[in-house]
Amino acid sequence: MATNYQGTNKMITGIVFGVITFWLFAQSMVNVVPAVQEDLGVSLSILNIAISLTALFSGIFVVAAGGLADKIGRKKMTYFGLVLSIIGSLCLVLANGATLLIIGRIIQGVSAACIMPATIALMRAYFEGADRQRALSYWSIGSWGGSGVCSFAGGAIATYMGWKWIFVFSIIFALLAMVLLKDTPESKGTQQSSGPFDFTGLVVFVFTMIGLNVVITRGADFGWTSPLTIGLIVATVIGMLFFIKVETGKLHALIDFNLFKNKPYTGATISNFLLNAVGGTLVVANTYVQVGRGFTAFQSGMLSIGYLVSVLIMIRVGEKILQKSGARLPMVVGSILTAIGIGTMALTFLPDMAYIVVVFVGFILFGTGLGMYATPSTDTAVSSAPEDKVGSASGIYKMASSLGGSFGVAISAAVYGTLMHSGNIEKAASAGIIANVIFAVLALVAIMFLVPKATTVPASQKASAPTGFANPVNDSSR
Repeated sequence: MATNYQGTNKMITGIVFGVITFWLFAQSMVNVVPAVQEDLGVSLSILNIAISLTALFSGIFVVAAGGLADKIGRKKMTYFGLVLSIIGSLCLVLANGATLLIIGRIIQGVSAACIMPATIALMRAYFEGADRQRALSYWSIGSWGGSGVCSFAGGAIATYMGWKWIFVFSIIFALLAMVLLKDTPESKGTQQSSGPFDFTGLVVFVFTMIGLNVVITRGADFGWTSPLTIGLIVATVIGMLFFIKVETGKLHALIDFNLFKNKPYTGATISNFLLNAVGGTLVVANTYVQVGRGFTAFQSGMLSIGYLVSVLIMIRVGEKILQKSGARLPMVVGSILTAIGIGTMALTFLPDMAYIVVVFVGFILFGTGLGMYATPSTDTAVSSAPEDKVGSASGIYKMASSLGGSFGVAISAAVYGTLMHSGNIEKAASAGIIANVIFAVLALVAIMFLVPKATTVPASQKASAPTGFANPVNDSSR
């Protein structure tokens, strides 16, 4: 690091505002599906694609953006992402049909790909030890907490001002972030590689992920046994295998598979993917209570207010447990509480008042679990990365977040939409929500097997760690 600059609260606030432009506003669409569908006259399947596209394109480009941030500058990349966020939001404000809606959602996804890893790397560069963990907690408040705020704030804005105002506020927050980050020095990787960018890997990855997303979101419409769907599935599998083959051992690969030799990093990344996938719960639960139970967008947002409050509170609690007990305990307990909370929302056979109570409690447990998990997971991933690859490692970690969110929404919505054809909305919603319980359980399994229990690491594991890695469970900052 070429400067003695120490991170400030002003810098943290600017970064949080930048992160919020994605999570609070771009993700607010999970709670305004009926309003957007009625206003723009688009089908539910097209709208579900538009919702998942932001996270999908964020996941596709976030690794490349993270690596690029290490080379050209993390502040510069953050600013570029904020400009794209403004452009994407303008597209949505001006949308009168599916075209600008989809274009705007794609641009917002690319903007998030630029902002997320670059801001994590800035936190790593200018904060140390407990201060870094505090800073990452606030980053998590913007990221994980933003997903809770979006359900409430998005619903309130849509009900009383119109859903497009969500993206007007997004523009305002992006501009505020740029002002607050103005005095932050530039930060770059200490060992910058002059190798060529991996365009081959990026192209293969983009088409593979888009193909997979189309299969999930449109498979039911095309017919699961239709030649088109089967062809897309085959192409996706071939694309995945080809990507792994061309990337393995490549000197300047899009994804550095050596990062996954570190078990805690792998555990944090896999569980991060799966616990972001449970975001499909918000889409199914909010849509169900509005369509099936007659709630307004604001009322459904109020139903999830416990999620908002608990996730914001528990992010700092998770940080304190991390400092005392290590990462594994809060990550395990957080996954369990998340699974239980989501499971209660699947009890759609209950009468109105009983279901309202159960869902309200479920959202509290949901938020408590994710809040407890957030900072320990992020700190585990960041602490595992060598200095010159923080942007790349953060990019892969955030790719897991974005792709998890995209496919979680797509899978949950596909299950819900497919079963809706049977005419039983309660069973359709229950099945869509249960899919998210499975994601949370799989996240728990990944943590149990990959994140160490103790604060010391066996010699055999140290020997297997890639050169330049600081194992997070043995980091002095704990």
